[in-house]
Amino acid sequence: MDKFRVLDLLQLDLKENDALNLKCIGGRPGLIREIKVPEINRPGLALSGFFDNFAYQRIQILGRGETAYLNKLERENERVTLKKFFDYDIPCCVFTSNLRPNDIFMEIAEEAECPVLQTDLTSSEFTPRIMRVLSNVFAPKKLMHGVLVEVFGIGILIIGESGVGKSETALELIERGHRLVADDVVEIRRVSGNILMGKGAKVVSHHMEIRGLGIINITHLFGVGAIRDKKQIQLVVHLEDWDSNKEYDRIGSEESTMDILGVNVPYLLIPVRPGRNIPIIIETAAMNERLKKMGYYSAKEFNKNVMKWLESESVRAAFLDDVK
Repeated sequence: MDKFRVLDLLQLDLKENDALNLKCIGGRPGLIREIKVPEINRPGLALSGFFDNFAYQRIQILGRGETAYLNKLERENERVTLKKFFDYDIPCCVFTSNLRPNDIFMEIAEEAECPVLQTDLTSSEFTPRIMRVLSNVFAPKKLMHGVLVEVFGIGILIIGESGVGKSETALELIERGHRLVADDVVEIRRVSGNILMGKGAKVVSHHMEIRGLGIINITHLFGVGAIRDKKQIQLVVHLEDWDSNKEYDRIGSEESTMDILGVNVPYLLIPVRPGRNIPIIIETAAMNERLKKMGYYSAKEFNKNVMKWLESESVRAAFLDDVK
């Protein structure tokens, strides 16, 4: 991934429960420092002079306890520990609850060109937010050509060769009340270990390119209820032109998956030809996927019922009569 600097953290466009409410109150020359790890540290031990295993690569979070201890160091005119603290290449220090460090701390931070940030959030509020933000920033990611839609609550990534009808299919799904996440290019991130979150480019995410029509704005045409900013990818649908020489799965007893960033996602190959209503097929696939998540597998249940019927006495008797 590209380098992620303290300045990038300040410039993130975060809203509602993700907002960090950060501002820089000192050490501005250090805003170009790189944040290298998606973790945080409470530097209480380091401020007291114990630097063994000091996690200096992390963002340092200072709350009421650390601020009170810094005020104690100021009263004692203790500078040695703070100078040693800032000898480490710390990315930045964040003071929560609108707390402001004392003059000695700010003076040494300015000398070290270490950014000092401030937020009005409490430590307990800020910590999960910054961890969530860093997890997303440092998450493995890739770009895929396709369309991401939400159908009956299931995030479906529609892929296929150019011109196969991905955008037209998505447009019909939107017309039927479902929601668009991204068209053409989907940015996928793996978060929380095995969750794939997809979204579109910020400028064009809720626009679609329809051949013969051009670029359309889904928000303006269908309203804000027809879009989503991001969605977990739970099913991949691959559209391809019908090949009469190819044998397609007609029962669905064998489940296929597609590996995306090390996560296996359920995968369906759907052949396209005139007369096939692909949007209805995708809607059915979404409902079937919801049933699977509830523990019901239609194909397996069908096979099970067939086997029971074949093993029944009436069928066995009919078979023996035919043999005679």
